[in-house]
Amino acid sequence: MNADPKQFPDAKILRELNYDEVIEMAYYGAQVIHPKTIKPLQNKDIPLYVKCFLDASLPGTVIHNSAVKGLPPIIVLKKEQVLVQLHSKDFSFVGETGTAKLYALFGQVRVKPNLIQTGAVSLQVCLDDRPARIERLALEAANDFDVQIERGLTLLTIRHYDMGTLTRLTAGSQELLKQQTPQTVQVLMR
Repeated sequence: MNADPKQFPDAKILRELNYDEVIEMAYYGAQVIHPKTIKPLQNKDIPLYVKCFLDASLPGTVIHNSAVKGLPPIIVLKKEQVLVQLHSKDFSFVGETGTAKLYALFGQVRVKPNLIQTGAVSLQVCLDDRPARIERLALEAANDFDVQIERGLTLLTIRHYDMGTLTRLTAGSQELLKQQTPQTVQVLMR
């Protein structure tokens, strides 16, 4: 479906998707087939047919290697997000060294950034709120950065977005971070 029907009652069944789209959806947090399941099928160009277990008569989705045109907005809403704001203590550029240290720290602490934005002397990272891991990350990062944490946020990701859908889903919220490409928009909001 193009959204979680528990969160969006008007979610639509997607009749077909390609492997890349399914992997993108999983990366952004959609509860779809795991990428490690998809890769062997993609390697052998084997289509995957997904059907409802509760009612097999419902239409399903075929996942294949071919391009799919005209997809509706695909919406992923992740709650319980945390924004970690890191600012260089000595006002030196964050650059490759600071970013490399931070990514090494992500690996040590076992967190995956859902959204990251860099500036000259700062980094802002949106993560799933796993309190013990976030606290460890903050303590370790405090060696190089001034660290601020804000919890209780929501990350909205829309693939194949249109401005009407984006405006509707962000109405009444305060945007803290926003990244936008021609295919995908992500908004961290409170």
